[in-house]
Amino acid sequence: MTSDYYPYSQYTRVWIPDPDDVWKAAEITRDYKEGEAVLHLKLEDETPLEYPVGPKSNPLPFLRNPDILVGENDLTALSYLHEPAVLHNLRVRFLESNHIYTYCGIVLVAINPYEQLQIYGEEVINAYSGQNMGDMDPHIFAVAEEAYKQMARDERNQSIIVSGESGAGKTVSAKYAMRFFATVGGSANDTNVEEKVLASSPIMEAIGNAKTTRNDNSSRFGKYIQIGFSRRYHIIGANMRTYLLEKSRVVFQAEDERNYHIFYQLCASASLPEFRELGLTSAEDFTFTSLGENIFIEGVNDADDFIKTREAFTLLGIKESSQSSIFKVIASILHLGNVEICSERDGESCHISRDDVHLQHFCRLLGVELQQMEHWLCHRKLATTSETYVKNMSSKQASNARDALAKHIYARMFDWIVEHINMSLQTSSKQHSFIGVLDIYGFETFEVNSFEQFCINYANEKLQQQFNSHVFKLEQEEYMKEQIPWTLIDFYDNQPCIDLIEAKLGILDLLDEECKVPKGTDQNWAQKLYKQHSSSAHFQKPRMSNVSFIIIHFADKVEYQCEGFLEKNRDTVYEEQINILKASQFQLVADLFHDKDGVSSSKSSRVNVRAAKPTPKTPNREHRKTVGHQFRSSLHLLMETLNATTPHYVRCIKPNDVKEAFSFDSSRAVQQLRACGVLETIRISAAGYPSRWTYPDFFSRYRVLLKKSDMMSADKKLVCRNLLETLIKEPDMYQFGKTKIFFRAGQVAYLEKIRADKFRSACIKIQKTVRGWLQRVRYRKIRKSAITLQRYGRGYLARRYAEFLRLSRAALICQKQYRMVRDRRAFLRVRQAVVTIQAYTRGMFTRRIYWEFLMHHKAMIIQKSVRGWLQRKKFRRARAAAIIIQCAYRRRLAKRQLQQLKIEARSAQHLKKLNTGMENKIVQLQRKMDDQSKELKSQNEQLQQVNITLGSEVNKLQKQLEQARSQQAGGGQLTSLQEELDRLREELQEALAHNKKLEEEHGTEKQSLQQRVEELQRENSLLKTEKEEMNQIIAQLSKSSEVDGSSVSQKEATLQKELDQERQRYQNLLKEFSRLEQRYDNLKEEVSLNKFHPGHRRNPSNVSSLESDSNYPSISTSEVGDTEDSIQLVEEMGVEKAAMDISLFMKLQKRVRELETERKRLQTSVDKMEELAKRKGSESRSPTSETETADLAYDSLKRQELETENKKLKNDLNELRKTISERASQNNSSNELQDGYNLLLSQLKAATEELDARKEEVLILRTQIVSTAEQQGKNNHIESENVPELNSKEPIDKEEAAKDYHGLTESKKLLEAQLQTQSRQHKDELEALHTQIELLRDDIEKKQEILNYMSSLSPEAKVEYSVQQEITRLTNDNLDLKELVEKLEKNERKLKKQLRIYMKKVQELEASMAAAQSSRSKPELIRQVTVQRKEKDFEGMLEYNKEDEALLLKTLITDMRPSLVSATVPCLPAYILFMCIRHADYINDDQKVEALLTSTINSIKKVLKVSVRHTSTCLTINTRPLIKDACSCRLQKNNDDFEMTSFWLANTSRLLHCLKQYSGDEAFMTQNTSKQNEHCLKNFDLAEYRQVLSDLSIQIYQQLIKVAEGIIQPMIVSAMLESESIPSLAGVKPMGYRNRSSSMDTDAGGPSSYTLEALIRQLGQFHGIMRDHGLDPEIAGQVVRQLFHCINATTLNNLLLRKDVCSWSTGMQLRYNTSQMEEWLRANNLYQSNAAATLEPIIQAAQLLQVKKKTTQDAEAICSLCTSLTTQQIVKILNLYTPLNEFEERVTVSFIRTIQNSLQDRNDPPQLLLDTKQTFPVLFPYTPSALSLETLHIPASLDLNFLIRV
Repeated sequence: MTSDYYPYSQYTRVWIPDPDDVWKAAEITRDYKEGEAVLHLKLEDETPLEYPVGPKSNPLPFLRNPDILVGENDLTALSYLHEPAVLHNLRVRFLESNHIYTYCGIVLVAINPYEQLQIYGEEVINAYSGQNMGDMDPHIFAVAEEAYKQMARDERNQSIIVSGESGAGKTVSAKYAMRFFATVGGSANDTNVEEKVLASSPIMEAIGNAKTTRNDNSSRFGKYIQIGFSRRYHIIGANMRTYLLEKSRVVFQAEDERNYHIFYQLCASASLPEFRELGLTSAEDFTFTSLGENIFIEGVNDADDFIKTREAFTLLGIKESSQSSIFKVIASILHLGNVEICSERDGESCHISRDDVHLQHFCRLLGVELQQMEHWLCHRKLATTSETYVKNMSSKQASNARDALAKHIYARMFDWIVEHINMSLQTSSKQHSFIGVLDIYGFETFEVNSFEQFCINYANEKLQQQFNSHVFKLEQEEYMKEQIPWTLIDFYDNQPCIDLIEAKLGILDLLDEECKVPKGTDQNWAQKLYKQHSSSAHFQKPRMSNVSFIIIHFADKVEYQCEGFLEKNRDTVYEEQINILKASQFQLVADLFHDKDGVSSSKSSRVNVRAAKPTPKTPNREHRKTVGHQFRSSLHLLMETLNATTPHYVRCIKPNDVKEAFSFDSSRAVQQLRACGVLETIRISAAGYPSRWTYPDFFSRYRVLLKKSDMMSADKKLVCRNLLETLIKEPDMYQFGKTKIFFRAGQVAYLEKIRADKFRSACIKIQKTVRGWLQRVRYRKIRKSAITLQRYGRGYLARRYAEFLRLSRAALICQKQYRMVRDRRAFLRVRQAVVTIQAYTRGMFTRRIYWEFLMHHKAMIIQKSVRGWLQRKKFRRARAAAIIIQCAYRRRLAKRQLQQLKIEARSAQHLKKLNTGMENKIVQLQRKMDDQSKELKSQNEQLQQVNITLGSEVNKLQKQLEQARSQQAGGGQLTSLQEELDRLREELQEALAHNKKLEEEHGTEKQSLQQRVEELQRENSLLKTEKEEMNQIIAQLSKSSEVDGSSVSQKEATLQKELDQERQRYQNLLKEFSRLEQRYDNLKEEVSLNKFHPGHRRNPSNVSSLESDSNYPSISTSEVGDTEDSIQLVEEMGVEKAAMDISLFMKLQKRVRELETERKRLQTSVDKMEELAKRKGSESRSPTSETETADLAYDSLKRQELETENKKLKNDLNELRKTISERASQNNSSNELQDGYNLLLSQLKAATEELDARKEEVLILRTQIVSTAEQQGKNNHIESENVPELNSKEPIDKEEAAKDYHGLTESKKLLEAQLQTQSRQHKDELEALHTQIELLRDDIEKKQEILNYMSSLSPEAKVEYSVQQEITRLTNDNLDLKELVEKLEKNERKLKKQLRIYMKKVQELEASMAAAQSSRSKPELIRQVTVQRKEKDFEGMLEYNKEDEALLLKTLITDMRPSLVSATVPCLPAYILFMCIRHADYINDDQKVEALLTSTINSIKKVLKVSVRHTSTCLTINTRPLIKDACSCRLQKNNDDFEMTSFWLANTSRLLHCLKQYSGDEAFMTQNTSKQNEHCLKNFDLAEYRQVLSDLSIQIYQQLIKVAEGIIQPMIVSAMLESESIPSLAGVKPMGYRNRSSSMDTDAGGPSSYTLEALIRQLGQFHGIMRDHGLDPEIAGQVVRQLFHCINATTLNNLLLRKDVCSWSTGMQLRYNTSQMEEWLRANNLYQSNAAATLEPIIQAAQLLQVKKKTTQDAEAICSLCTSLTTQQIVKILNLYTPLNEFEERVTVSFIRTIQNSLQDRNDPPQLLLDTKQTFPVLFPYTPSALSLETLHIPASLDLNFLIRV
């Protein structure tokens, strides 16, 4: 150290002792010289103090650390390591920053905040998962992650040791550590072991925790939980050990304390029906629960906690009967405490009343005999060598025996529960490694310390010894690894104190020996202790007591009272009472007390060692080992386990005794810091080299102390060495390691002082220069002003002189003539001078005015720009605020809608899952059955209807005839009816005549109406002018309606948001579906890998295409309508009714499956028979049979065409009839329509004649087919005659007869169908005529009403009304005609298309026949084939054979690599597949379409599943990096996965767009060319397949996001927060660089770091890949937006969890980085994708780090600035803000409180961190392709020669 530096100089800050605050801060006011007896100080309140200093009694005070080091995450990073520095650092972090966690070397110090903090959510677990310890702020999750990582890397078991006082938060810390393991290392299967591990906590808290004066939920036992992991580091099981249960609490509690929680929980639930038999009442009524005089805990509901306890029991697999038995045992203990023991008169005996209700309840609940228990509670048995006799007990002895029995029962029950918890947590899988969590009591000292405190402190002595040795070992390893010389550090070794307790003839040995003495007492034992250990340095005898002793522990002196030691160590329970309990009627009670010696030894080798486990023995031996001996054995086993693991330490501190939130009591904290070993860690660290810096960090921090010549060297180590040798003269104060520089305590503070002095001198120099410059500027201004004044003064004098001359001239005018010549010359000179002066002066004024105007003009330009910028900034803020408000409101609406949709989705999804795979089959079969039944019904109904009508008419006539015969005046009635009919005919003729007259009148009126129309046109022109005026008025009103337009736009925005939310919900369901699908595949693979395959396993070859990976059924066009009808039926019926019909539906499913299997069986048999027949036919046919087969094929094809034409003609006929009837019903009065009707009837007759001719042709063809079949049979018969005795004549005749019969039946069916159609036609004609007559009648009535109405009108009104009627009639006619024309044109187009298809089929058939004939050497058909192929044009279709489908998919999908088609048209596989689909649609092959689409979807999924599996593996490795060398290979592989996923996303979306573009829907054809419209699909509607492809695209998109996020995830933090984008801006804080994580790969140079350029380069690579693959720009923009959200969330989460990056320089770097990201968006035309908006939170966080943080105006500015950050995030950043040098200031607590008060009205979400897994809903906009399919070229490299261009 330099000679001129002395630490105790003026202005140095120190720590002095204080009785209240332990340590108080002060400042030296006068330099101290060695040897002086007084140190002059000044306290913080300016009070002077003379602090006495002595070499021995009162040493110099401790020095304070610089302010820049205050609040460090690690206490060992402080330059001065001592108790006040540690205490002050913890106090500042706890009170000012609200940080409850702090590192102290390898120890995590956790201070109980007594308040629920939002820092333990799942998002925080995800943030700490995979991070190195020390990279993030201290946290219990960081310790758990370090243990998990070391277990995975080193394959060594780990332990987390949690200790502290009661109420310090040990149990909660252990619970959070286990929660972390359960979340990160969850079980790989569905056993939910992690849930069971967490479920054990409420049970153990209920039976092992109680309220004490220090803690409302104090653990009264110690536990060590081992969590077992598999080779893949998933939780597979757990095990628990317990230590030293405080049994005395069962029978005694101090004031304001409670018994164990389970007693109060059971009493609170005693009113439940299942617990009425327990006989319990309030806890106040029982002795064991009312000794503390307060049975309630504030804020705790015992009944609710009991429900949780029972649920935990159930989850752990403990049966209801066992639970009931447990509760009976607990209730029996309460009743046993209320048993009243009455003393006899002699005082030596006692008795229990026979009417004691509690004893009866006790015996009933435990199933023991009442009389025996009553007897042995008051008596005991004494056994001697010769005899055994019963002895009475006094009431006090009986009470003690009763209490001992109660404690024993509870301890046995406690052990039984722990044993069964371990059984439920055990697993059959082999445990690879484990992590143990030790939750054990800390060092305790009370006013009265007994046996429990002695055992607790003994355990802490052992743990402290292990802790000290481990800390020393780590320090030694660090020094050896860095290869620096070091001396042995003297650390405290408490082995003598441990030997005092556990060595031979130690305290425990003497205690056991005294327990063996029949009449041993506590006093005798105390005297033995005094005699044996009086010379020990750790043992003392109190001066004023002979029944206590003092042990000097590592933490403090503790005085133990000997009273009760022997009794608690013996834990005496009488054999007779135990035997009664063994004979219990209940098995569980009997099992509790059976001898378990045989199994205890075997289980002890596992981990089931427990304290206080009394096991009854036979009377001939000792009852059991003492409690002290058992505790010592279990403690030794625990230490062996801990020594075999890598320990991690958590020390919990209780900040105050009043349980006040964020209140810090320094005296209590210091006491606990001393007791838990934190200060010992500090002392060990301070004894060596506590401050450690890497060479780069040291160079970056202290390069300001170097000269420019020294910085030119490339060897940073040499530069640092030269600098330290110059600055620090004492070489022992530092050491140079391989990668770090080690400093003694205080040296970093010294270096910081030199650095601050350097900066201070530099500041002074800068200030000097700036002030000089300011003075020079001021001097120039003064000088310029003086010159200006002089100029003005001289001008004034000149003007005065000129005035004097004028006056002189006036006075001396009389002398003018005399002095004319001389004076005139002088005057002229003077005037010239004056003129010159005036000219210059005026020029000066003019220039000045010009410069003023110029400056005003520039100022106006500047003001304009600034005001514009301010307005734009204000607008952006307002827009951002509006967006946030909209988002909040929309989110609330979305949540409501989401809840409703979830309720609806559950039932619908359930039905879908039930019906998946079978629904369409059922609908299809049902459709076929319905069609067949409808045809049969229609035929039967038509025949029956004719018969019924005829029969009904006959019956009516018969009835009328009988009525006529029965009546006398029947003849008169008949005549009257005939007359009535004649009268109606006459009225009809009169009406017709009247109608003709009306038509004639109509003709005359028509001319007058034309004149009237002309007048109306003139009036119309006037109305147009008025209309224009009204339009102007409307335009004015439209301006006022713009306000309403804004509300409409808001409604549109809300609707859009609801649509996005619905889309997000649907995509989340798809994501969950794909996750479950992936999980199913993984389970499938695991089952296939296992050697033993239990149960039924399905052969993959039996899986049909409908049961493939796509989970979507193959849908044909015939099934679509039925599916939609069934879905609509379910919606109409409702979910409940549909659910009620599930049973019927399942029966139908079963029946359909049976029918399907039967159909397949019949189909296979038919196929076999056909093959056999073909084989026989081919063998028996002559060479000329091929022509016959061709003729037969042609005849069958012709027959099919005729049948289809017949159907089409029927449909056309029905449409014509319908049209005619409609036209006839609307216009019956027109003669033209009547003529049209007749014309259509003639056409109808012609069509029916043509239909009859077609039917005759069908009959002829069928008879020809039958005859050819007969001829073939004859030929076969003739050939078979050559084989004798094989075929007889009778079977041939039978076969011929059967064939003839079948032919006749077919012709009969055809004739019957023809007759039925003719009868239906005749019936339809009759119905049409009847309807025509009825319509004519209605028309006549309407016209009669019109005439009556017109007769009542005036002439003008008649004319107007008639005009209106005529106009409406003409318009209706016009519309009807248009509709008719459109229908006819549409039918014409359909018929033409079908005709072309049939023509092409015929041509293809002819070509195939010609080819067959050419193969038989018929040269006359070769020309015909050639001509046919030349006539065909390429229509953009590709034909392939069915057997080539697998090869097609293999080439285009399975084996496809993006590089193979990189030089071709983007999305080439999608176009090729669609062209194949087009051809299948063209030939009307629905099976081919279904097979191709289903196989395509399955193949794409299969290709991407391999990528998903590899990606998930890589992401897991990335999360926990173990091998650094594989990083580059893994990154390259991930990039390949991204390329493959992007490639198939582009192709899938393009295939979806093609299906839409060529679907024929008008909505998708608006941008098509005429050629593209001709290429539309003709026969099939693939809308449902479009939905399947849309869902597949969403799944691929989600996979693409997952892969991309996995690639950039390791880059984000390093690129955004750690890399120096702006060189030399980021400063390094002096934190000593104690590399916390031992799992970091330091040998390889540390973890790889990424720069912002690397991140942007990776994003550019992503964007380039998507662009090259032809992915839609909108989708690429959504991908970039999602990645930017990931970058924002990860960066902000790390910022919120890292104190070292919350500084002004980091804010500057972060703002620069975000601007670079925005610039990249603009450069790639992605700014409109809203990706920049996702960076708003991190931008505001960067601005928050940079703005001023002092005044209330600053607080208001922050509140208005940080609109995208929550209040919790703003406060967290302000708390974490850390100055990097002494010129920056910390954020005050008052300023943070001001921010909180200003933002308290915000409704922010409660979580602190952003959700990195949030995904925005993806939208696939329709983008048609401009590419013509016929121009597409398939490269030869794809080897698709089997595809034929069509």
